[in-house]
Amino acid sequence: MLLSASTSHGTRTRRRAAWIATAAVGVSLVLSGAATAPAALADTTATLSGVILGVGADEAQRIVTWYSSADTAQSVQVAPTSSLVNGQFPASATTFSASGTANIASSGGYNRHATITGLAENTAYSYRVGSDGNWSPTAAFSTQSFDGDYDFLFFGDPQIGSSGDIAKDQAGWQDTMNVAVNANPKAEMLVSGGDQVDAANREDQWSAFLAPDQLRQIPWVATIGNHDVGGKAYEQHLYTPNTDRTGAYYRKGASSIGTESGGDYWFIYKDTLFIDLNSNSYATSQGGGGDDAHVAYVTDVVNKHGAEAKYTVLVYHHAIYSPADHAKDADNKVRRVDFPTTFSKLGVDLVLQGHDHSYSRSYEIKNGAKANADEKPGQDEVFEGPGGVVYVTANTASGSKYYDITSPDNSGTSGAGNGADPLNPANYWYNSVQNQEHVRTYVKVQVKKDQLVVQNIRSGTCAAPNAAVELNKVLWCGPENGTKPAEAVGSIQDEVTIHPNHGDGQDIQVDVPSGAPGEFGWTINGHNGLVDLGTAEEKNLQYFEATGQINPISVTDTRASKAAWSVSASVGDFVDGDKTFEGKYLGWAPKVVTPGAGAAAGAAVGSGYDGGAGLSTSQVLSSAPMGHDRGAGVVGADLDLKIPNTIDKGSYRATLTLTALAG
Repeated sequence: MLLSASTSHGTRTRRRAAWIATAAVGVSLVLSGAATAPAALADTTATLSGVILGVGADEAQRIVTWYSSADTAQSVQVAPTSSLVNGQFPASATTFSASGTANIASSGGYNRHATITGLAENTAYSYRVGSDGNWSPTAAFSTQSFDGDYDFLFFGDPQIGSSGDIAKDQAGWQDTMNVAVNANPKAEMLVSGGDQVDAANREDQWSAFLAPDQLRQIPWVATIGNHDVGGKAYEQHLYTPNTDRTGAYYRKGASSIGTESGGDYWFIYKDTLFIDLNSNSYATSQGGGGDDAHVAYVTDVVNKHGAEAKYTVLVYHHAIYSPADHAKDADNKVRRVDFPTTFSKLGVDLVLQGHDHSYSRSYEIKNGAKANADEKPGQDEVFEGPGGVVYVTANTASGSKYYDITSPDNSGTSGAGNGADPLNPANYWYNSVQNQEHVRTYVKVQVKKDQLVVQNIRSGTCAAPNAAVELNKVLWCGPENGTKPAEAVGSIQDEVTIHPNHGDGQDIQVDVPSGAPGEFGWTINGHNGLVDLGTAEEKNLQYFEATGQINPISVTDTRASKAAWSVSASVGDFVDGDKTFEGKYLGWAPKVVTPGAGAAAGAAVGSGYDGGAGLSTSQVLSSAPMGHDRGAGVVGADLDLKIPNTIDKGSYRATLTLTALAG
């Protein structure tokens, strides 16, 4: 019979993903925006405000949004910072024409946005908005390598104004931004958990939210919260890429598009597919498409773009596995039934949420239930199995409002239930970690080659700025309900390393440099980890070569029949986004690591670079004849990848598919 092969640690089903991790190119790319003729000075000089840098469709794009007091033709002007002379933009600066409409009456004026495209990696840029003779102050941002590891920061509900004191809320928000970015100067995105403000159309609250300069320096990944949805200011201030703004993704359907904010959107950043949902639309009875529309949207985006990414991260406001005031909300219980099975099926790795003004990190959840009964509370390392997803809820980043953790009930320990965790009865069944100290925090996510590291980090103490504490909105402050003094700013409250699922096969990765030789390495982690061939070396100025070993395969055969068996494998094309090279360039030399079960090594197969099909066709890794000894053995193979030096630089990934045939 034909058996699908797996390692001794079990199969882990996941999409086949491409991983981009190239060396930096030593040239700057010309921006691809339209070079427009200088605009005539408008009769009315516009006042420009609310400038914010947003994320684009990929790492080579940014979207800038701003307000204007006048309805004039405007643009974003961009140039490498190194080309500015005494702060003046050069004639070679590129302009990107802006679009926009009139704001709603309560906001006044007009909104504008423009997409910057064609950015080069590892480059500092300066930009300004407006028109000739009426430019905003200059702001700056930097790109980093478009491939490889990176960090982003996730912020729960600033909800400026919710304490009743906008100035205090702004002070806490600004302080968290200062602490987070100073501690993580290379962070590449700032991701929102929603509820930027308390009242959707209060421009004084929006001005306070937009005050930190970091929002003009690092792209903000906007998420709509329930306090943002009730007006158009969210959309006016925060334009997003690839956004579906049809009625299905608005709370009240098409009839509310003109009065409310909404939409679902997605983008890919350095091999992470981000999908952001308007979770305010969850019931068709309200008029929108509800959860079914979101499920269809996520399914469609993952099916179309999941293969372009290594990780899939979902972001939306209403936390379905949170520990505080909203844990038992009826609407969240609906989402807790509607979402998890689809997310598991689609291979989602991480879900980031806000809304409950407290911190929680779920156990590995599969299809709406705890995936691994053996996972312990607070476990600092998780190996996601097929369908396993970790959900994180962020506490408030401004200190404007906190919710206290609530107690489990007897409603069940799966699905919509809020029952107790058998391993930690004070917690809900779904949460590995729950925390509320009434201090400001933010979440740092490190996206690495074969793991996600999630940390909840304190950005404040009980001292000001901490509006809810200052205004006596809470009765205590500090760990363990205030019985211990507050921990230091920058201290880590929770940390977990999430290892992604690699499916039944073995993903193999190699970093191809731009032409210079480099180091290479291999890893075997015991949990069917990535087979990393490191960085290929250029040989004789003719080809690249990289070597390594597959994760060893254990074979056990205790059948009395002593029938023959064989294990074979083949590899598909190596893929990096829209770049590929054939799997035939991978060869191997099978070997017996530990004798047993009659295992004999298959024949060596050379790289197709030297002729032949390499491992692009099925080849025998190991086999045993009829009558072999019963028992267990371990087999492996040394890998040899040789590719032409004309292959584009990049970090390519392919899947080695294993099959076992037993008589």
